[in-house]
Amino acid sequence: MVRKHGSLVHDEELNTAAWVAARGAGVGAAKWGILSAAAAGLGFAFSPIYRSLTFQFKVFLQMSGMTIGSMIEADKRLRAHERLVRREKTIARDAEVWRRYEEDYLDKAATERMQRQQQQQQQRDTK
Repeated sequence: MVRKHGSLVHDEELNTAAWVAARGAGVGAAKWGILSAAAAGLGFAFSPIYRSLTFQFKVFLQMSGMTIGSMIEADKRLRAHERLVRREKTIARDAEVWRRYEEDYLDKAATERMQRQQQQQQQRDTK
């Protein structure tokens, strides 16, 4: 179902998805920030080219790693959340179909069985 207008205040599903993506972005920035810092340490230790870079460019490289990490992890977690929500909705929809099936057919079968028993009882009583 496509939403035309959404509000994080009023729509629990959107609010949950936003929080999942935000947590993913934070975790991704931390993971990739550590990786970028390790790469910077290696670059500083072994590369004269990296040592000759300006401080601003080194900060840019660090922030670039953190930014791409946050985007990748947020997207990964949001896609996983989407699969989970779709699975839950499918289960709920299937459960509703099964409930209606039971309501329609099992109740009808029970009613027919009771009517047959009543008819048999009436036939025995008339004999």
